[in-house]
Amino acid sequence: MAERKFERVDAYTDGACSGNPGPGGWGVLLRHDKGEKELMGGAADTTNNRMEMMAAIEALRALKRPCDLHIHTDSVYLRDGITKWIHGWKRNGWRTAAKKPVKNRDLWEQLDVLLADQQVTWHWVKGHAGHPENERADALANRGMAPFKVTAV
Repeated sequence: MAERKFERVDAYTDGACSGNPGPGGWGVLLRHDKGEKELMGGAADTTNNRMEMMAAIEALRALKRPCDLHIHTDSVYLRDGITKWIHGWKRNGWRTAAKKPVKNRDLWEQLDVLLADQQVTWHWVKGHAGHPENERADALANRGMAPFKVTAV
């Protein structure tokens, strides 16, 4: 039986926050052989880590079928949380090694479910270092945050 080949999709993700917590946004640049798509959104009261996670969640939600997905993120928290820490958290009833509740559990659980149907490779990129796709994802995150920012009069 031949191995099934999945389409490669690259997702460049980023989160932004004005204050931490504060208004925040997430951005995704999805790229595949048929083109690219930009996604963005935000929240009025959130954290940078939650927006980084929401970018990955929304990238996964945008996929219509299983893919060879490469997620590029500048968040060590996101990358290490999903590739290293989550296994222990689940084993320990969503508690950290220090026996404290895992922060952002709701988003970690969503990510865990969404990843089950995908073949995912995680890539860390240095943020704000001129990486063109990361810069685009950052701009999208800032645009996603804009409606939630209160401007002084």
